[in-house]
Amino acid sequence: MRDSIVFWLIKLNLYCFFILGAFLIPYVIMLAAMGLPLFFMEFAFGQFASVGPVSVWSISPLFKGVGYAMTTVIWLVQVYYNVIVAQAFLYLFVSFNSRPPWSSCGNWWNNPVTCLDQTSKILIQLTGPVQKPKNYSTNTTVPLNETTSASSEYYNNYILRLSSGIDEIGTPVWHLTLCLLLAWILCCLVLIKGVKFLGKASYFTAIFPYIMLTILLIRVALLPGSLEGVKYYVTPDFSKLKDATAWTDAATQLFFSLGCCNGGLITLSSYNKFKNNCCR
Repeated sequence: MRDSIVFWLIKLNLYCFFILGAFLIPYVIMLAAMGLPLFFMEFAFGQFASVGPVSVWSISPLFKGVGYAMTTVIWLVQVYYNVIVAQAFLYLFVSFNSRPPWSSCGNWWNNPVTCLDQTSKILIQLTGPVQKPKNYSTNTTVPLNETTSASSEYYNNYILRLSSGIDEIGTPVWHLTLCLLLAWILCCLVLIKGVKFLGKASYFTAIFPYIMLTILLIRVALLPGSLEGVKYYVTPDFSKLKDATAWTDAATQLFFSLGCCNGGLITLSSYNKFKNNCCR
């Protein structure tokens, strides 16, 4: 649930950026029509039965396969989440350098032709004359759609070490493997003592991400041009509502953020007291 909250905030911001502020309209509509009713139904279902997502279907053995499907989905989702957590750990460790390696193009993983140095104060032209130091000049044309940022190349070429295709398996990336191991060790340490310790640990895991996001918000707000970004973010483009993609993205994000239909809500609510007010 902690990961769902954090990545809900990240993905919601991405959707709002690409679809503009109008994305919140279909999201809120679907939240009221489908999300909240289904959320409370699963929560009440688990609290009433006081068992997990597989055993709860003993009321109707015909649908027991739904419970196994839920368990499979939540397992796959957690594997996916921990990979992202491992990448976050790696960025955290590397960020202690005085100059982050993703801020420049002069590294072995960068393409010197297509890489755009994000530390540059001004970019005059993407296509035009490139002046060489004092002795000669030449013209180099780089199409805009073929350029990549230094941070993107750092992520794809250094952190992920992407291969040319699925036919090339490659070797494990040691720094990412160690961070993934650290992520799973932390999960084991939190869960090894049961749900009660998980409840205590959730005070930190639920609050800490919001503290970090607040710090990032303050830092970004102090940067030049931040007001323009806020205006772009909150200005709705209602023409996007005519696109079915906006509605499907809203539905996808809704189920992703609430954690519905994956068994997590049923499992957590099964530990509640039978007469607990789950709507409070």
